[in-house]
Amino acid sequence: MSADASQPAHVEPEAFAFTSENLDRAKRIMARYPDDRQHSAVLPLLDLAQRQNGNWLPRSAMDCVADLLEMPRIRVYEVASFYTMFSKAPVGRHFIQLCRTTPCWLCGSDDVVRAVRDKVGIRPGETSADGLFTLIEVECLGACVNAPMVQINDDYYEDLTYERMVAILDALAAGESLPIGSQSGRHGSEAQGGATTLKTWQPSVTSPAPAPGTEETAAEPAPGKRPAGGARAAKKAADKATGDDDASAAAEPRKGGRGKAGPGKTKG
Repeated sequence: MSADASQPAHVEPEAFAFTSENLDRAKRIMARYPDDRQHSAVLPLLDLAQRQNGNWLPRSAMDCVADLLEMPRIRVYEVASFYTMFSKAPVGRHFIQLCRTTPCWLCGSDDVVRAVRDKVGIRPGETSADGLFTLIEVECLGACVNAPMVQINDDYYEDLTYERMVAILDALAAGESLPIGSQSGRHGSEAQGGATTLKTWQPSVTSPAPAPGTEETAAEPAPGKRPAGGARAAKKAADKATGDDDASAAAEPRKGGRGKAGPGKTKG
């Protein structure tokens, strides 16, 4: 749902215009699309307008986007009313979207609702008197393993408890920032008790490309591939220098196709 259905009546601003900075940004967004496909920029421009207007999208902002894209205004209204990412009524500075689908409900989303009610004094669909917080219920936010969770503006807070949600509300009210993501310390979406597989795995680090003129001539072949040309010869020379030439020769694949006799063998 969007944040307009259960909000009290509000006054729509008569006019909206992008700031000079946001207008430049809007033009850069529009430049990503061909001249005959400028209407494709409607979603990012509506999002830009909503962010400029304090997290909600008045009709005058929709009209501004429509005029900028030379679109019929009704078509922009259709887009803005279809996507739940757009709020058509004022919301708090910290817009809390609480997941209430099955995993989050089973894992304690009721405790999150209770924390917001006890600390801020609002229920789903309400905005706090100081304008700091709005709470709404939404469908799945896509982090079911780390349930329960909320999205606050652009950030996810996962693995919530009553106490942790209270701490988040306190920090936001004080203008402080807290780590986003899992609040229990788990890495990504691993098991609650920690990793059960791939315990020794470490992310691979890509080596920087060598500077021009410093490339290795005896580069290792890719797995399952045979060294070619000078690289193969250089590898043999290196093996010989270290006393591994016999092992290298033994591991060298034999030439020739099926039907040829190898060393020590006779034709059948």
